[in-house]
Amino acid sequence: MFSKILIANRGEIACRVIATCKRLNIASIAVYSDADRHARHVKLADEAWHIGGARPSESYLRGEKILQAACASGAQAIHPGYGFLSENAAFARACSNASVVFIGPSPEAIVAMGSKSNAKALMEKAGVPVVPGYHGIEQAPEFLAKEASRIGYPLLIKAVAGGGGKGMRLVHRAQEFLPQLEAAKREAKNAFGNDDVLIERYVQSPHHIEFQVFGDHLGNTVHLFERECSIQRRHQKILEETPSPFLDDSLREKMAAAAVAAAKTIGYTNAGTVEFIAGEDREFFFMEMNTRLQVEHPVTELTTGQDLVEWQLRVAAGEPLPLLQNEITRSGHAIEVRICAENPHHQFLPEIGRLDRYVYDDSADGVRVDTGVTEGDEIGIFYDPMIAKLIVHGHDRRHAQQRLSAALHATAVVGVKTNLAFLTKLVGHEAFSRGDVDTHFIDKHGTSLLALPERTPSDALIFASVAALRRQEIRDEHSRSPWAMASGWRLNGAGRRSLSFTDPLANETIEISAKGHDGQYQINLPDRAVHVVVEHVAGDKFQLAINDQIKSGYIFAHQSELAIHVDGERYELTLINPFAFEHAEEMHHGRLTALMPGRIVKVMAQSGDEVKKGQALLIMEAMKMEHTIHAPLDGEIERVFYRVDDVVPADAPLFSFKQQV
Repeated sequence: MFSKILIANRGEIACRVIATCKRLNIASIAVYSDADRHARHVKLADEAWHIGGARPSESYLRGEKILQAACASGAQAIHPGYGFLSENAAFARACSNASVVFIGPSPEAIVAMGSKSNAKALMEKAGVPVVPGYHGIEQAPEFLAKEASRIGYPLLIKAVAGGGGKGMRLVHRAQEFLPQLEAAKREAKNAFGNDDVLIERYVQSPHHIEFQVFGDHLGNTVHLFERECSIQRRHQKILEETPSPFLDDSLREKMAAAAVAAAKTIGYTNAGTVEFIAGEDREFFFMEMNTRLQVEHPVTELTTGQDLVEWQLRVAAGEPLPLLQNEITRSGHAIEVRICAENPHHQFLPEIGRLDRYVYDDSADGVRVDTGVTEGDEIGIFYDPMIAKLIVHGHDRRHAQQRLSAALHATAVVGVKTNLAFLTKLVGHEAFSRGDVDTHFIDKHGTSLLALPERTPSDALIFASVAALRRQEIRDEHSRSPWAMASGWRLNGAGRRSLSFTDPLANETIEISAKGHDGQYQINLPDRAVHVVVEHVAGDKFQLAINDQIKSGYIFAHQSELAIHVDGERYELTLINPFAFEHAEEMHHGRLTALMPGRIVKVMAQSGDEVKKGQALLIMEAMKMEHTIHAPLDGEIERVFYRVDDVVPADAPLFSFKQQV
């Protein structure tokens, strides 16, 4: 076994690998960019080496710089994590040439599976079913358009070297094909340095199911069962679980056999994932093989009781697989959700900001949190917006679902928008409870999953009021003068206190008055008056008696910002300081602003152009994905504020224009 390894990655996967290294008494070496100097993985590692600037191309994609750090530090092996250099055959080969072990498959296996086209050809020869389509080397747009007509619509354009939804486009009609092809090729070139694509039939009501496979240098190949990864947004996974609620034993056995056959075809070693798509007719097809560890590997670990990173290390060190196929068992059900800095109400676009409050509870039975950030960290524009993976294990699917719901309610992020509220609704949705999931889940149920009430309900206002009143009382306890108190102090008892909250749902200010002290209050809401007794407080969890009805909820606060979790929902309020001075908000009429920070990839409109509502004006890259900005109305472009390759902050003006009368 190795005594020292370097981890050529960042964030939660670097922290995850470090955890196994600590358990096995292996020294860990982190690498970091300018942006990650104070990152969690840097603090957890035994030592850390600086490798360059904030952009991945300046740091985490610089294989030569990482190899230099490995050799200089005395590392015997490099764990690539996932993303970045994890599926880079040239890097794996360079490691071998430098006598540093690459903890992953051989360069030849990476090459074989790195091209989706080549991989599908290999699978066809091995008898593994593949989706009908075009997987050849001819890339002329006119030729691909003819092939698309032959295959039929709808179809998928996919980057042959891609993954994670980058370089992928779903095309419904022939007239959309060429513009979508151009966009897919550009995104693929930017993400992978290769703009080749394949096109294939789009399977109706598809299930995305993958099998974890492992091979060693002695010729042993096994699978560790499947993961259902169908719930996705922007072709990227958002929830994974095992066992799959779609598979029966017969179909599971057939897919497992195909997965093992796929790995054996190329003499695969170390961890890999064979990904299938299965239609509602239960016919399944090979999609691709990821020659690395997957983000969702913890659900396999929780159900099998195996540490897959330890397996990777042992196989890379030349040891045989820890278990053979007949020795691998699993029990219970595991579910993982990805908590991301993104706005579900704006097409899940990524967000940036500071984690002013970042709270989670991984002490409960069956709950695990893998994260690469800590409270106070910044979520920036250069890397993936994932904050954490929340993983739970239960004795069956219903039990796991209940544990996940509870764990989500005990999790909060204040300071940057996240998908936490969306995940909470998703996990509690009746269709999810039935196991009725496919890759169209969010499209089918988006109305209910993304629905917002017209205003914050009164119970949430009660919890927010109690939090504000208690904060005042704590502050007053440290005050030496009654004139400095904000609690309504009077010579003969407490007086009435006024609270004002900004409600973003109703876009209004809510006025509340209260009397009482020390956990017993009379609170006057806009629609009713209630008597409230604070029964119990444990950290951020409050138990209140509201007119003799006991309710529990969470109150997470940072300065004037409050996040309230009650009745299965999440709400955000701002407590208004009555003594604060606020500048009037400047309105920008006739300007189109950026919903998120990013880099300008392409500008399709210039000053003086007449544009129509919905017309594509500009393409931005943010968090490794491209986003097209469209004209909000008919008008004439007055000014274009940015050029290609400019970095744009959130809310910055992109265009100013004259509206047509």
